[in-house]
Amino acid sequence: MKKLHILTLLLSLFLFTNCEKVIDVDLDTAPPRLVVEASINWVKDTPGNLQFIRLSTTTGYFSTEIPKVTTAIVTVTNSDGTIFNFEQISEPGIYVCSNFVPVLNESYVLTILYEGEIYTSTEKLLATPDVKRVEQRNDAGVLGDATEVKFFFDDIPNETNFYFLGIFDPYKVIPEYGVLEDRFFQNNEMFGLYFSDKFKTGDTLTFTMNGVSQQYFNYTNILLAQAGITSAGPFSTPTTTVRGNIINQTDFNNFALGYFRLSETVVEEYVIE
Repeated sequence: MKKLHILTLLLSLFLFTNCEKVIDVDLDTAPPRLVVEASINWVKDTPGNLQFIRLSTTTGYFSTEIPKVTTAIVTVTNSDGTIFNFEQISEPGIYVCSNFVPVLNESYVLTILYEGEIYTSTEKLLATPDVKRVEQRNDAGVLGDATEVKFFFDDIPNETNFYFLGIFDPYKVIPEYGVLEDRFFQNNEMFGLYFSDKFKTGDTLTFTMNGVSQQYFNYTNILLAQAGITSAGPFSTPTTTVRGNIINQTDFNNFALGYFRLSETVVEEYVIE
């Protein structure tokens, strides 16, 4: 009886091993689209003259490299007709301008000429409030063992505002991002908060904030949801293509991905106590 069990087990292993089959998934690859990363950030108390724009294209699902765009002509023009040229200097796909002039509430037009087609986008450079104070508590979280840090600021008065927030955690490779609206806090004090059970005394936490448009708020909300909240593993519903504010003036259907945004940027560093 013992030998029979062993024989049955060996036979089962043999059958299982020989039934394995490598399945090649033949995915359709769509024509590549232009991808634009054009966030003009004017860090407060700096000239803001040095700015850059990244260009790449979409690629196949299993590709390990992101194709860089190196043949585009990139300009940003203000309402007075002043043209700021963004040129490739060294790193492929990165276009740099060293004489940009940021002005609050000024309108700027991004123009990209790529492979015979013209892409444009128009946005305003929006203001951002200063961080007033930072508060820390050491009994946050479900178990009360996490450190919580709050960055307080006053909402810009008498207008509807939206904010793009970033947290650079020294224990994470990728920053945490979020968006915030003043729907229930207009003209009042607001805050961005972050907590972690890994912080130690002396760690530096960096908080960034940008005033953004409602359109960018909605765009980022969708991106953040697709990146985390709505993800249900490899067999979940595929995410949709999120269109930004880059318009192809030559062929509307060949739209680009990405966004053109301009903001004042507040950077606040806090040392954990």
